[in-house]
Amino acid sequence: MSLKAISSKDAAALDKDLMEIGGWSLDQLMELAGLSVSQADMRADKVEVYRVHPLSSGKNILVVCGPGNNGGDGLVAARHLAQYGYNPSIYYPKEGKNELYQRLKTQLNNLAIPFITDFGEALKSTHFIIDAIFGFSFGGPLREPFPSIISQIESTSIPVLSVDAPSSWDIQEGPPKEGPGAKFMPQSLISLSAPKPCVKHYRGRHFIGGRFLTKAIVEKYGLDLPQYPGIDQVLEIGVDAEGRL
Repeated sequence: MSLKAISSKDAAALDKDLMEIGGWSLDQLMELAGLSVSQADMRADKVEVYRVHPLSSGKNILVVCGPGNNGGDGLVAARHLAQYGYNPSIYYPKEGKNELYQRLKTQLNNLAIPFITDFGEALKSTHFIIDAIFGFSFGGPLREPFPSIISQIESTSIPVLSVDAPSSWDIQEGPPKEGPGAKFMPQSLISLSAPKPCVKHYRGRHFIGGRFLTKAIVEKYGLDLPQYPGIDQVLEIGVDAEGRL
């Protein structure tokens, strides 16, 4: 399946339209994004992890969150994963200042989901990683503490699911030519609303999430609306997104 890629500028405009015209709040959009991430993670986990680490012995998921909305999506996903029976933990080295993020933290604290401080130590007991550091608004360069974090994720053998784009990648051009992230290729990727142009450089399992988009929004941005099966919030698609920007 080939879907149209959407530029970072249009992705930001789409979110703005959803809130200013469509009546959606940022909380709602983040909730839907996090739900999609959690479902994609379960699907990827069944293929990448479950056969080797069944839920009885391999439920540990490390969610690595950045300071922006991508990190917020990760916080929401962690809450859903805990409800599914997984054991998520959060690494959140640079917390977002928005009051919304603080409420998401409170929700996680109420579920006794731990926020860890030693990333390297957490990797030793983790079976799956969610990369929710940077999304479509990332423009580089990487700033501390993220170069070290991304280098460790890049070099680990633990399966990784990236949210919207592999962190460190340029949304238009893909992975950096050198430095942290140059060889980062997560096993799974979930594009939110629509693929971003960097997906043409991606090789792995690719999911789409954004079932709530209206016909008017889809037509305005020239998007392709896939047919989600049943009640699923995510759909696995190919990696040959067309860059009709």
